[in-house]
Amino acid sequence: MKKICIVVGSRANYSSIKSVMEAVNNHSDLTLQVVASASALLDRYGAVIHLIKKDGFAIDAQVNMLLEGESLTSMAQSTGIGLMSLPPVLEQLQPDTVITVGDRFETMATAIATAYMNIPLAHTMGGEVSGTIDESIRHAVTKLAHIHFPASQDAKDRIIKLGEIPKNIHLVGCPRIDLIKRILDDQNYRLRDLQNNLFNQGVGMQFNLGEPFILVSQHPVTTEYGDGQKQITETLEAVSKTGMHAIVLWPNADAGSDDIARGIRIWREKGLDKNMHFFKNLPIHVYVKLMQRTACLVGNSSSGVREGAFIGTPAVNIGSRQQQRERGHNIIDAETNADDIYEKIQMQIKHGSYEIDPIYGRGDAGVKIANILASTTVDIQKVINY
Repeated sequence: MKKICIVVGSRANYSSIKSVMEAVNNHSDLTLQVVASASALLDRYGAVIHLIKKDGFAIDAQVNMLLEGESLTSMAQSTGIGLMSLPPVLEQLQPDTVITVGDRFETMATAIATAYMNIPLAHTMGGEVSGTIDESIRHAVTKLAHIHFPASQDAKDRIIKLGEIPKNIHLVGCPRIDLIKRILDDQNYRLRDLQNNLFNQGVGMQFNLGEPFILVSQHPVTTEYGDGQKQITETLEAVSKTGMHAIVLWPNADAGSDDIARGIRIWREKGLDKNMHFFKNLPIHVYVKLMQRTACLVGNSSSGVREGAFIGTPAVNIGSRQQQRERGHNIIDAETNADDIYEKIQMQIKHGSYEIDPIYGRGDAGVKIANILASTTVDIQKVINY
């Protein structure tokens, strides 16, 4: 039995790898190990560790590595703490392969620790571009990884250009799309269920989800550190100007999240939030159903690009965080100012839902990844295809 260790560091991490965890857990030749780390352990970011347990996964280890402060310095230091804390855990678990997800600082810590310990490293969502520090981390992890699971053809081609051996690169699609497809196919979860359960959490005004509403998901841009408060204020002004109800999500744990959180708090303290409801975290099935129903998704989350393309969600992508990322027809880009954001929101509301665009997969990535891991032997001696 091969032991496959998956490190989950945030709520986005979990939704991006859950279907792989399920497929590994259900595979007769694989044993799943789960390490929860970073913001996945913290209540202020929704403590997704509780959701992981609720979904039936055993947690093999917890690694506290997030240094409070959410600054550029603390993000770099958190990476170092992770690099110090993960090796003893990996030494104890003795995995045959470690899977790391995407492009966050905990991903980098996991990749460096695993590579130095001569453990085969698998990387999902590599090869993509976005123009921020995330892209640099993503490509660095690609060079540390031994087996690659890109989500799109463009990403696969880029990994090959980075010098990785084609036989170690498997185009499987995005595991997040697996969950999206499953949720969209579930006909038992109705608007009434969403309405009855949603507003039991969060703070702010409750409203009828059968009426048009806007969904806001905006995170800090680490290369624009210090601008987060102004950026989220511009977004909230544009959303408020529409006169529509809105659901606003808390930012992730990247450097600058305190600035965005401060902007949200000040907005509420000024009493400008009369049509808004705010959430720290939402279960993935709730978030997807909201994306399916929203008149427009506004912000800079990759969910507008990935899930949005598959769902057909009209999305306004603000600023540079998703710069150059491969996207479907559902995206309209906006500058970081209220007037432009408002104009683009109006355009998307007028357009309505888009056709499904499966550029990031068709909903079967998890099973593909588990089968490849079970049948593939990876040489930890890297051979570069330059």
